[in-house]
Amino acid sequence: MLCELVAMVVTALLAAEVGPTPLLLRGHAVVPTPQRVTLGSADVTVDGTWTIDAGDTAAARWLASDFESFHGVGLQRAAGATRNAIRLRVAAGAVSGMPQEVAAQAYRLRVAAGLIEITGNGEAGLFYGVQTLVQLAKAARGKIVVPACEVEDWPQLALRFLHWDSKHHQDRMPALKRYLDWAARFKANMIGFEIEDKFAYPSHPEIGAPGAFTPAELQEIVNYGLERHIQVVPVLQAPAHFAYVLKHPKFAHLKADGNNYQACLCLEETYKLIFEMFDDLIAATKGVDYFFVSTDEVYYAGIGKNCKQPYTPENRSAILAEFDRRAHDHLASKGRRMLAWLEYPLLAKDLEKIPAGVIDGVVGEEEFVEIERRKGMRQLIYSSTQGAEFLFPDHFAIQAIPPGTPLGEYESVYTSGRLGQVYRTFAAGTRASRINPIGAFAAAWGDSGLHSETFWMGWSAVARWAWHAGTPGPEQHAAEFLQVYYGAGAKGMVDVYRGLQQQARHWQRSWDRVVSRTRASGYGNSDGPKIGTARHDLTLPPPALPDAVTLAVQPRYGARSRTFLESVPAWRLENDRLQHALLENMLAADRNQHSLEVFHALARLIGHHWQLLSAMTAAEQALQRAERAAMRDQAAEAVAHLVEAHRLTGATQQEAEAVWKNVQGVFEKSWWPKGMSVGGRKFVHVLDDTKDHWADRTPDLGYMFAPERSIGLPAWRESLAGIIRGYAKRHNVPVRGLGEKRLEE
Repeated sequence: MLCELVAMVVTALLAAEVGPTPLLLRGHAVVPTPQRVTLGSADVTVDGTWTIDAGDTAAARWLASDFESFHGVGLQRAAGATRNAIRLRVAAGAVSGMPQEVAAQAYRLRVAAGLIEITGNGEAGLFYGVQTLVQLAKAARGKIVVPACEVEDWPQLALRFLHWDSKHHQDRMPALKRYLDWAARFKANMIGFEIEDKFAYPSHPEIGAPGAFTPAELQEIVNYGLERHIQVVPVLQAPAHFAYVLKHPKFAHLKADGNNYQACLCLEETYKLIFEMFDDLIAATKGVDYFFVSTDEVYYAGIGKNCKQPYTPENRSAILAEFDRRAHDHLASKGRRMLAWLEYPLLAKDLEKIPAGVIDGVVGEEEFVEIERRKGMRQLIYSSTQGAEFLFPDHFAIQAIPPGTPLGEYESVYTSGRLGQVYRTFAAGTRASRINPIGAFAAAWGDSGLHSETFWMGWSAVARWAWHAGTPGPEQHAAEFLQVYYGAGAKGMVDVYRGLQQQARHWQRSWDRVVSRTRASGYGNSDGPKIGTARHDLTLPPPALPDAVTLAVQPRYGARSRTFLESVPAWRLENDRLQHALLENMLAADRNQHSLEVFHALARLIGHHWQLLSAMTAAEQALQRAERAAMRDQAAEAVAHLVEAHRLTGATQQEAEAVWKNVQGVFEKSWWPKGMSVGGRKFVHVLDDTKDHWADRTPDLGYMFAPERSIGLPAWRESLAGIIRGYAKRHNVPVRGLGEKRLEE
């Protein structure tokens, strides 16, 4: 708790030292903040009389398109204009003073009356200058204005990765292209595409899920990114997290120790398979310079009957280091530079064996820092913008109740939120300042089933601070991101994001967290191996059933935390306000309404949960009234209360079906149906027997309703209906409200 409080104080002090940027004080939201800005006092109006003086470049096309779509200004194309011209040029060395590896991304922007000039050191720099100009423009007094200024800008880090985790869903092609458009606007230039079985591997077609991207489709995505100076880099999980391959009977003999988690590195056939998958992805990503070998959590390389040397703590990573060396050499022969997760269980002595050309994507151990510095290795500054949160990330500082805290026990800690954590990651004095980073990685794990729209605030933050570390603070980033992403018309979006976050955490904490009956114990996590670690499911008990004869009932919800249950009406009210705010912003936002539609579907899902809790609590109260009526020999009244309990739970079941269809319909606007069958091929679904991924609970999107379905309300209502019929018949009381004729008829 003390560490968390200290972290919050450090974050607040760092942000306070920065303060609002001069651009923000002039009313301009620019993400990321340029390195050098000199503002003039005047504004320059840009209207339809302005022309673009440039060749047919991606930068020129982008400028015309975004000025039209963002600002409603149609810019004409005309070379050699002498008045009201936006001139785009490339001139090597136009901006100096930065490391050579980022020089081509630098640009100069000059805005004056009648002339705007963007000069890039390279095509990438010119493109980034255009992004800044588009964001600088804003509506004022019925016009579109840009401040008179001079900007010199370049990134601090050459590679700025956003993470697309598609283990548990497959995005539609238009959605991925839209993501690339927005990645370009935030000046990200790398995508780590964790593609797993969402690619149709020509060498092993059984691995690709039905409907997986073909090589031509993946190359189409890559080419779209390259036009925007973004490389879509394959991220291949291997040899661990390999269930998407090992679940198929053809590859079952490659399992390291009998489960689906990890392939055996003591078999040459394993290398052959993985390297053939490498080659398939390389062939479908022409124009890309990198390949991410996800050596993530390879706990037991060397374990199994095929290994000659016994596995011990002292040699736990020798074979892993050999895999890294061979993977590096294979990729180098194909013209790709290798990135990898170098973390536990890798030992320092085995890190020495890994080629210096490998880029370390995580720097998993403190002792690695000096070794990598001596070897001349480069790194990515790793930050997770989402981890195990359900439904919505913890972007902001919150009161966090640790997992496993009994319901209603509100002893808690405070966290600075993901934005604060990312901000500190890039701050001076952290480990990031002691390594030699070439880039940054904005991890956003989809294991908890979050939609990609929930990641953009975090993605843009990492891209921003990888471009210009420490400027501005998290609060300004949130405000600027929301204006850039949704437009100036959207209002109160910080409150919307905070509201979604708070609702999601209340939702997550409202369930009982029980040891799973369907999922075997796991291997552990990046902190180390934990054989026997139990996985957990979210569930709740159904309401208590009354005794069939006496109607005596032992309420379950009445025995739960009174503090918690008394909070449900307030959460329902806040959810109602949140849904209203989202609907209003769907009307007011200038762009990205689908993002708001996703959020509204999530808010409805959570709001239904509060209705469910209220209904089950009210049903038990009705059952208690029925018990008291039975004790007074008032059978008719008792039956009426029993039917009321049945009706209350039935209404929430009907609502559940509507909410579920809405979530599925909204998500599938940008996702293909999860676990779909295509061309007669069925998706092979197995529970991941080694990791605690919420999203693999079901082959389809039904995992989002799995906690509620685990309650078993339909069966409970059927049992209650039987009790009602039996009691009513014994007491010769008519029954109304069960959807059936009166018993005496």
